[in-house]
Amino acid sequence: MINVVLADDHELVRDGIKALLEDQQDIVVIDEASNGKEALDVLERTNPDLLIVDIRMPELNGIEVVTEVSKKHKNVKTLVLSMHDSEEYVVQAIQAGADGYLLKGASKDEFLKALTKVASGGKYFTGDVSAIIMNNFVNGNVATAPKKEPVADPFNLTKREKQILSLVLQLKNNKVIAEELQISKRTAEVHRFNLMKKLDVKNIMELSNKAKEYQLI
Repeated sequence: MINVVLADDHELVRDGIKALLEDQQDIVVIDEASNGKEALDVLERTNPDLLIVDIRMPELNGIEVVTEVSKKHKNVKTLVLSMHDSEEYVVQAIQAGADGYLLKGASKDEFLKALTKVASGGKYFTGDVSAIIMNNFVNGNVATAPKKEPVADPFNLTKREKQILSLVLQLKNNKVIAEELQISKRTAEVHRFNLMKKLDVKNIMELSNKAKEYQLI
C-alpha cells in the first residue's frame, strides 16, 4: 500500500487527484495540505510513503518543502507536480532533493507510472525535461546541472517567463509563441496565464507598462 499526502493550494486539483486514485487498490491519499507550512505539519503526524507537491504555494513553496523533507523526512519520497516546464524549476527541484517532476498536463497513465516508480524508490522526470538535464539526473550528477541565475526583478521571473513576456509584448499569439519556443500551444497558454497572474495585470497595456516600469526585458 502506498500512503500519499497531497500538497497543492488549489482544492480542485487535490480533489481531481483523489478522484483519479479512488479506484487504485494499492494507493491511498491519507491527508492533504493547502500550503507549504501545512504540508510539513501533515508529514510530522502522518509519515507517508510519498508527498505529491506543487511548486507555487503560499507560506512555503514546493522547492522549500522538498528541501525540508530531504533533511527531516528522508524516508518520504517527493514527486513535484507542476504546470511549470522551466528548466530552472526542474533543476531547483532536483537540487532540493525531489525524486520526480511531472507536469500537470500529464495523462492518467503517466501520472500513475510516475507515482508508483517514485514511491518504490525510483526516479521519474517528465519527457519535457531536456536530455542534458535528464542525463545529469540519471547519473546522479545534479551538482553539474545549470545553476539558477540571480534574479534582478521583484517578480522573480524565470528565463522562460521572460521569453514569453517578450513575445507577448510583440503581440504574438499563443500558437506563434509555441512554435518559436518549440513547446505545445497549451503550455504557451499556461505560461501566459501565469505571467499575467504573477505581474497582477489584466491586459497587454498593463503588462507593457509594468514591464517598462520594472525593466523586465
